[in-house]
Amino acid sequence: MLTSREENCHRNGFVSNVEWFSLLSREEADTMPPRTTKHSPLTQPPAVDVVLQFVNTHTSGPRRLKERFSDAQSMQAWLLENGLATPATHVAEADAAGARELRDALITVLLAHSGDKDITPEVLAEAEEYLRSIAARYPLVTVVTASGASLATAQTGVPGLFGTVLAGITELAQAGVWNRLRACRHQPCHFCFFDRTRNSSAAYCGTKCGSQASMRAYRQRKKELATNTDLT
Repeated sequence: MLTSREENCHRNGFVSNVEWFSLLSREEADTMPPRTTKHSPLTQPPAVDVVLQFVNTHTSGPRRLKERFSDAQSMQAWLLENGLATPATHVAEADAAGARELRDALITVLLAHSGDKDITPEVLAEAEEYLRSIAARYPLVTVVTASGASLATAQTGVPGLFGTVLAGITELAQAGVWNRLRACRHQPCHFCFFDRTRNSSAAYCGTKCGSQASMRAYRQRKKELATNTDLT
């Protein structure tokens, strides 16, 4: 039998693996079935869902109508929609600010995965340093069972959410598909997605963004050519 919290998680589509992504206590995690980390490169592991749902809360591009972490109230509403909180869950303004900072650092990494030239080594290093500090602030615990071991958050509420996102990223890295999580290179979209291409070459979330980016690049080259011609 699923608990009401687990039913909410499944109904809202935020998670598809109760062991790995529910905001579980260590005792609850011990009762869950073992996870698997063996995936085809074209298969989307369950951990993808939680990471993408978190990072795709921004306002960039046509797919997002509003900022979901603009303040404590909007973040709590998002948590409730996804079965990750109750009306009694306390969300502070600092929590919303922390969620935005974590999300932005992750999007920077996902843009680097997409080969975005605007993500310089310095910009990427800054994001990675921030993520290391977050990982230290929201540590994970090892859950050992007779069938194996996994990482899970030991916290609840907003800290548990941050830990759950980090746990999902760790699973994706262990499965060898972390670099397949990407952010669309087209400005200002930056919608995040899982790259299912066989050669891991996707840089845009869809053909529309890809076409618009190609047209923008063509116009830029044409403009530069005209400028160079005038100079000669």
